[in-house]
Amino acid sequence: MNDRNSDGSPGAATDGPGPGPASGAGHGPGPGPGHAAGNGGLPDLNQLRTFLAVYRAGAFTAGARVLGVSQPTVTAQIRALEGRLGRELFERGPRGAAPTPFADDLATRIMGPLDALGAAAGAATGPPGEEGPAEPVHLAGPAEFLAHSVLPTLAPLVERGVRLRVSFGLTDALLDELRAGRHDLVVATARPRGRSLAWLPLSDEEFVLVGAPVWAERLGDRIAAEGPAALHGVPLVAYAEDLPILRRYWRHVFGRRLTAVPAVTVPDLRAVRAAVAGGAGVSVLPRYLCAAELASGALVPLHLPEDPPINTGFLVHRPGPPAHPHVALVRDHLVRHERDAAREAAPGRQAVSR
Repeated sequence: MNDRNSDGSPGAATDGPGPGPASGAGHGPGPGPGHAAGNGGLPDLNQLRTFLAVYRAGAFTAGARVLGVSQPTVTAQIRALEGRLGRELFERGPRGAAPTPFADDLATRIMGPLDALGAAAGAATGPPGEEGPAEPVHLAGPAEFLAHSVLPTLAPLVERGVRLRVSFGLTDALLDELRAGRHDLVVATARPRGRSLAWLPLSDEEFVLVGAPVWAERLGDRIAAEGPAALHGVPLVAYAEDLPILRRYWRHVFGRRLTAVPAVTVPDLRAVRAAVAGGAGVSVLPRYLCAAELASGALVPLHLPEDPPINTGFLVHRPGPPAHPHVALVRDHLVRHERDAAREAAPGRQAVSR
């Protein structure tokens, strides 16, 4: 699952305007969610619906995407609602919109009734006795892990009517897109920083130094005896020019910095696996991705350290209740499947869940 982005953190982009007209009003006693304040009058359904979309999405831009309106429209609706209630609802920051305690209470009160109203309105617009297609779940992550492990796992849900829209990419960019509302769930290779996103540990992947049988015969037991010096001059097959996964293996296992020029680079670990199995050189791969080749003998583990490198993957989503029930269904199904797989794999060296 490990992706190959740099170690730098994603850039921060300010979402939404500064504090609204009721800034600071969230402290101390004040009117409850059901009482009119500020400009007077009860909030209309559009304002409450906009509030709930921003609350669930965690950002003004993401809420606007969910509603299919512009961000200025969302900003105006939230400001109007804050004026009516006389309370600040969100603290705007560089990573999104964090709800105030008052907003948490308001969301708890209106979420059920608004969802029920929306479901009733949606049912009323379709033909009698006929339901429209469910809203799709937008899922993103590393191409190799999603193709190998996630999509086959979700097949039973598709049979039950879940629709999926899958995107591939690197973690930093995908997390920025998640904050902006382009995805519902992201499989990330690093834990998100800050509080703008929620996450669950999904699975661990172990990395293995592998080669074709011809290279295993040439190297024999030299790596155990000589360490990385035994690999001097051996062609390296890598995901990128800077050898990201190989460098991590060298640092973790050998305690050395790897300085080498790869013989082959290809930005897909499945293609790296194919090149190594064909005899092009050696590489480091996640065990889940080459388990079948290791079992068949098409690939051979060249070194079995006591403490192999492990990378934890995370299933990331925006905080708050999901936009629609199928998002939670996919999330819970993936987490449950990985935990079951971990129990079955223990105590072996397959990917395990933490």
